[in-house]
Amino acid sequence: MHIIWTIAKKELRAYFNSPLAYIFINVFLVIMSWLFFQSYFQEGQADMRAFFGLIPWVFLFFIPAITMRLWAEEKKLGTVEFLLTLPVKDHEAVLGKFLASLLLLAIVLLLSWSLPILVAYTGPVDWGVIVASYVGALFLGAAYLALGIWLSAFTDNQIIAFIVTVVACFFFFMISQTFVLQSIPAVFTPFFRFLGLSSHFDSIMRGVFDSRDLIYYLSFIGFFLFLNVRSIMGRRFQ
Repeated sequence: MHIIWTIAKKELRAYFNSPLAYIFINVFLVIMSWLFFQSYFQEGQADMRAFFGLIPWVFLFFIPAITMRLWAEEKKLGTVEFLLTLPVKDHEAVLGKFLASLLLLAIVLLLSWSLPILVAYTGPVDWGVIVASYVGALFLGAAYLALGIWLSAFTDNQIIAFIVTVVACFFFFMISQTFVLQSIPAVFTPFFRFLGLSSHFDSIMRGVFDSRDLIYYLSFIGFFLFLNVRSIMGRRFQ
């Protein structure tokens, strides 16, 4: 655990030693605030559904920007070979990078808490639903992160890693959308509904903590972190 935390601190420091973290935090908060309040004042209701409805789409572009450098930059600079010669296990390197990106995401979500506080001043809000939605957003973001970090390990070009991650995250989010489910044979509908990220996020966003949703997200994250470890092991053997 000490090695994982050491790698996480190194990666988190790298985020904040460059403009990336500050740009990500500020642009995310500005865009989300602008989009949210634009619809909030039109609807005239004290709830955060519009905010959390936007999060998957904003994450779709912001999270690949976080993950694109984690392995791609290491490969481009040649430091990945040095990392693999250290007494660091493959899963420790992967978990350290994942933890760093997850902490950055958690910081961003924590800073956005000013929005529900402002909304609470305009009318009564359901804090249970808001907390559940934040938990769902963190799980959704973690799923995007796990997928993006794995894809970043296949290239030394950060732009390619970014584009491929956007496409992959979009695919896993969209396959459980209603219009997709209506266009496939009914026998495959339950499988696609369960496999898609959006159906589980929508369930949590309603304030319902279903164990199936939590197990799904943990399994999704664990699966792609496992694939990441396997890809790093393959490079070590090479």
